[in-house]
Amino acid sequence: MKRILMMVLRNLLIVPYGWIRLCYRAAHVEKYTEEDMYRFLQWIDLRANRGGNVRIDVHGQENLPEKNGFMFFPNHQGLYDVLAVIEACPRPFSVVAKKEIANIPFLKQVFACMKAYMIDRDDVRQAMQIIIDVAKEVKKGRNYLIFAEGTRSKNGNRLGNFKGGSFKSATKAQCPIVPVALIDAFKPFDTNSIKAVTVQVHFLKPLEYEEYKDMKTTEIAALVQKRIQQTIDENTVS
Repeated sequence: MKRILMMVLRNLLIVPYGWIRLCYRAAHVEKYTEEDMYRFLQWIDLRANRGGNVRIDVHGQENLPEKNGFMFFPNHQGLYDVLAVIEACPRPFSVVAKKEIANIPFLKQVFACMKAYMIDRDDVRQAMQIIIDVAKEVKKGRNYLIFAEGTRSKNGNRLGNFKGGSFKSATKAQCPIVPVALIDAFKPFDTNSIKAVTVQVHFLKPLEYEEYKDMKTTEIAALVQKRIQQTIDENTVS
């Protein structure tokens, strides 16, 4: 990944310091508040983005719920997606991610700092327990991000099918669902280019529990997918 190398080289003076701090925090998450940890991750993220010629174009921050205890559901374009949302979102959140990326250096430490859940899609019992645990934490006021496609689409700005099961934590927590449209988030890490790139992050109007409480999770998934794809289509050039 040429862009990651560029991020490192352009931040060479602070990389050793930042890496040591990141690893220490990842190993001692209990020593820090969620807000402090999130600000630190934003500090790293911002410098990596600047070094890698990545600009985040944020829209719809006013749509974020006033109170914590909500869930993000973005489209999934690549390894860079979470880093885009970290810079764009002023509020701390955690992640439910697939276990296959749990040991990728840097992402591993970032997810540890976020106290993320790493889900094994082949272990139904473990997946169900994570759904329950996330719902409990959301009820207590933590915010979470889940990729409803389950895996990156690999089709650029075209979405894959959103899976109804991804929304079970939200329905159990009875929390606001915030659709997030990511545009060109595949370009920083999933292409071999180091050209300057702008990644758009659109926070859409949330679905409140009263709006979706009588819907099946498959219907919620279809609605969120439709809104995200419509936003992408309206903000990309054919």
